[in-house]
Order: sequence, then structure tokens, then C-alpha cells
Amino acid sequence: MRQAILLGNPNTKRTIFLERAAEKEGLSFFQVDWKDWKSQFDKFSGKNLFVKIDPPLWTSCYLDELDSLTGGYLNKLQELSDLAQEREIEFFNAPAMIEELLDKRACKKKLLEAGISVTEPLVDICFMDRDTFTVEHLLEQMKKRRIYQVFIKPVKGSGAAGVSALRVQPHTGSMVLYTCALVQGNSELVNTKRLRRFSESKEILLLLKLLFEMDCIVERWYAKEEYQGYSYDLRAVCQEGKIDFLLGRLSKGPVTNLHLNNHPVECKELGLSEKKLDEITLLCQSCMACYPGLRSAGIDILLEKGSQAPRVIEMNSQGDLIYQDIYQENRIYRHQAKIMKACCI
Repeated sequence: MRQAILLGNPNTKRTIFLERAAEKEGLSFFQVDWKDWKSQFDKFSGKNLFVKIDPPLWTSCYLDELDSLTGGYLNKLQELSDLAQEREIEFFNAPAMIEELLDKRACKKKLLEAGISVTEPLVDICFMDRDTFTVEHLLEQMKKRRIYQVFIKPVKGSGAAGVSALRVQPHTGSMVLYTCALVQGNSELVNTKRLRRFSESKEILLLLKLLFEMDCIVERWYAKEEYQGYSYDLRAVCQEGKIDFLLGRLSKGPVTNLHLNNHPVECKELGLSEKKLDEITLLCQSCMACYPGLRSAGIDILLEKGSQAPRVIEMNSQGDLIYQDIYQENRIYRHQAKIMKACCI
């Protein structure tokens, strides 16, 4: 038999609700804290392990630390991959798959190559050398392509950190920027976790300049389907080819992350047809097929306004914490507990 391990952070919602699910499913697992994970893994030397990896906790609000924080996590994932070469370890989600999905550029490129409908990058910008990625180049390309609204996202990061939506008025050149980022002092970008609207060109150009000093991607900003005066997108949690949870995220602005005081809505309230739901399921299954070492992922999907054509916004290999689920059926973690139990027999 394998020993089930949860590598994560004690006393967090992820840990607590997986524990509750495991108790109901008759699964026993051992918790390993990220703070001293190597020494704790040494205790299981010679044992066959099945490991679920939860993300580390990051508390910094400084966006220029995203690369170093993510880099530290990537190093740990590589160490776990190396450890699996030496010992009998199987992973719920393979470290290499988690690593791939942490890179928004690489993930979007893989989905595009697989023919999956996504929020399309402005390719000449998105995949170019970051040293030549300037605000002037962006505005020039937007004008040339007649694309007047885009999303700008740090390649690494989560929780809408640094995510910015830019709209340019083609005739006057006036701009509006929606972002949770704010300039502190003259040169530091901080994540305020509150969506702000900027309309002064000077402020917008400075924010964009500082964002472009990070590694960013630029994508087309598609108008989203609406419900009761709100635009919305969907978060699907797909596990072993099945959508365990599908949640609408309503917003008056362009960024729908729920921690920004946006509103969740049960998918059934949106009135989507069975045909559309089947289409969304097939889309999610196609995404998961691109990552064969992935048992679970959170997939963000928009439905284009009017046509309801679905497009993948991004994938998250650790996007399994949904408050609307854990406080009700806890079905996501119960399914995970079943998977872990079956893999440990």
C-alpha cells in the first residue's frame, strides 16, 4: 500500500476541507508542511508514496517579487520531480505539469497548438523578447490590428495580481485601464486586491511601463456574455475528465476574480443549454488531454457576448479551492479523497 501525503500548509481551508473529505471517504493521509518538507519526506524513506501538492503561501504585495517567489516554487517542484526519480513516489498532479501551468505563455501556446479556442494573444507581442516589449509598441500594434481593448497579464502569478485591462478610444487616443495594481512611490507596483479605474494617460503609461518591466503577455479582451446586467465568465474544476464544479463569476468590471468583491452564481441560474454545457465539458476535456500528468485543474472560460462561443482564459493546476463548494457539498475534495484512496490501495 502507498502512504498518502498532502504537501501544503497546515490549518488552511485547503487542508481542513480535504481532511473532512478524507474522513468521510475513509482515507488516511499524512500532512507535510512546506516549511520543512525535505526533512519530513526523509521520514518516509523506503516507503511508496502518493503525494498531493498544494501551493505555498505567499504574503508579499510587491509585484516585482512575483518572478522570485514563483522561481522558488519552481525549484521546489523540480526537487520533487528529482526525488520521484530516486524513490517510489506518484503525484496527484505531477510537479512538471504544475510547473508548466504556472507559465501562462507556455500554457496558452500549448492550447493554441492543440487547436483549442482561447483568448488569443497578440502573437507579435506576446512571444517577443521582453526587453523590446514597450508601451509604445503595444499601442502601435493595437492601432495596426484595430484591436482596441486588451488584457495584460504577468506570465507568472495568480489571484489577478498585476492583471490589467486596457481600452483605447481609436479616434481620440484616450485610454482607460482597470487593474488592482498601484504605483507606490515612483517605481514599485503593489497588488491592492481592489480593482481600480485609471483614465489619466500619465498614470496609465507609468503603470504599463512598470508592468512591462516584468514578463507579461497581452491578449485580446473579448466582450463576455451577460446575466442580469453583469458580465460573467466561468470557473470549471475538472477532475479525471469530469467537471466537478462549474461556477459563474459576475462582475461590473472586466476582472471577475471573486476575491475582488465580485459575485458567484450557480451555473444553473445562467440558463445555459445542455448543448452549451456539453460544449464546455468537451473544451475542458481537451485542455486536460494536453497535460496527461494532471488529474485536476481549474479552467477559466468566457462565453463571447451574443454567440456564447466558449474560450479558455487560462488554466490553474491548483485551482481546486471553491468556497461555494467547500461550504456545501465539498464534492471537489471528496472526489480527490476518492482518487487518493484508490491510488493508495
